[in-house]
Amino acid sequence: MPRLTPQRPRKSQLTPTLRSLCATFLIASQLLLPTPALAQMQVLPGMGDGGEMTASAERHLGDQIARELYRDTDYIDDPVIAAYVQEIWQRLLAAARTRGELTPELDERFAWTILLGRDRNINAFALPGGYLGLNLGLVAAVGSRDELATVLGHELSHVTQRHIARIMDKQGKQMPLMIAGLILGMIAAGKSRSGDAGQAVIMGSQALFAQNQLNFSRDMEREADRIGFGVMTQAGFAPQGAAAMFEKLQYASRLNDNGSFPYLRSHPLTTERISDMQGRFQFRMDTTPPLPLAMDHAMIASRARVLTRPGVDVLRVWVDAASSGEFAKSTPAQQAGTLYAAALSAREMRDYKTARAMVERLLARAAENPAAAKQARWLGAEIELAAGAAPKAAALLDAKSKERPEMLLSAEAATAMRQPAPMIPVLRDWVAANPRDATVWHALGNLYGAENDTLRAVRADAEANVAILDYPAARDRFKAAQEIIRQSKVVDHYEASIVDTRARAVEVLVKEQAAEPPLK
Repeated sequence: MPRLTPQRPRKSQLTPTLRSLCATFLIASQLLLPTPALAQMQVLPGMGDGGEMTASAERHLGDQIARELYRDTDYIDDPVIAAYVQEIWQRLLAAARTRGELTPELDERFAWTILLGRDRNINAFALPGGYLGLNLGLVAAVGSRDELATVLGHELSHVTQRHIARIMDKQGKQMPLMIAGLILGMIAAGKSRSGDAGQAVIMGSQALFAQNQLNFSRDMEREADRIGFGVMTQAGFAPQGAAAMFEKLQYASRLNDNGSFPYLRSHPLTTERISDMQGRFQFRMDTTPPLPLAMDHAMIASRARVLTRPGVDVLRVWVDAASSGEFAKSTPAQQAGTLYAAALSAREMRDYKTARAMVERLLARAAENPAAAKQARWLGAEIELAAGAAPKAAALLDAKSKERPEMLLSAEAATAMRQPAPMIPVLRDWVAANPRDATVWHALGNLYGAENDTLRAVRADAEANVAILDYPAARDRFKAAQEIIRQSKVVDHYEASIVDTRARAVEVLVKEQAAEPPLK
């Protein structure tokens, strides 16, 4: 979806890439643990025991790390993939609540936010305070919702069981900042083309894993396996998805991980974990009938592959694949995925004639599958918007839809056509319920701008910066809004009151942020 990633007024000091964050919090912590301390960790604390580190303190640390990740050049808020992931994520959270794994305190205090990264490596990672990172490479690699639910359920269980806090509490008060600093240092290593700094960290962690001294982390992995499996099945996902995901990881592990599976470095498979999960499935993974490929999932996986920016040569290959001899031999779901990749690839190369032709074929292929037809329709609207044909895009969309991708596409079309009025109440209602949605705040600001309502446009931009935890930038925008009010001959006192109240609240956040110890 073109230009929907929130703009960032302030340039990050790190300018990192998410691909360097290929080890999760657990690996980062293990690198800082002295060997004797590891050897002493023989007893697993009670589940959910966070020791002295409160949920609020962990959330605060997570906010500090997330603030840098929001500025990362690989961070992407793609509404289509985000909506697909959120549907799975919300089901998992509901199941965790039902099972009692997610306590009311954690439910209220933690962020429960998934950050998407363009990285094509197969990885996902949990961070303090309920933040999770998910690479598009993993979305592209999984074969079903159930496989993705397996990974997200596992990471969710690391958070609900307070594994991060439990490691920190073992190491004393300085551990949180040391951990956060190492995580951000690993991200900063992405500035180096060779990635030597990040690779050194990874190799060091593998050497530690080779030693038989990580009983504590292995217990945590088994605990996350067990609880995550219960959560994903409680949420209605098929256990075969867990089996298929484990099988893929086993295969990559047998190949000694060629570097595309950083998930294995942070979640090393052991014979104990494999045996435990095989027993839990109550069937052999190699004889389990595979789950059929869903058409809409094939399309989402294709979208994830294209959005990792594979290069023009690869995009051309994907366009040509829709006309190859292998295409006719494919299943309908595979054909839909191929056509989706071809259309999106053509759009990325600004070949709108080819993109439109591919979408027409995709719409015909997906006509009898409502979920897939919706994805095809959204892609068609994206292509029309990219081609500068906003009225054609609007004709493909339902402006009254409450689904986030369609709502944002409709808002973009309304802005381009200078007809913002119908969409403003829709987006205003959304941000009232979802104040941390920076992308929608930006879209709302664009609508206000098309209506020549500069004051509200600037305030929306300020709120977008608050949503990505960039409080100094938000303060600057609120000050700009206050200046507009001072210079205005006709003052909207209601809006002026909101601006003043929010400006004071953000000023407090700026001072608190300035007082924080540096993470690097």
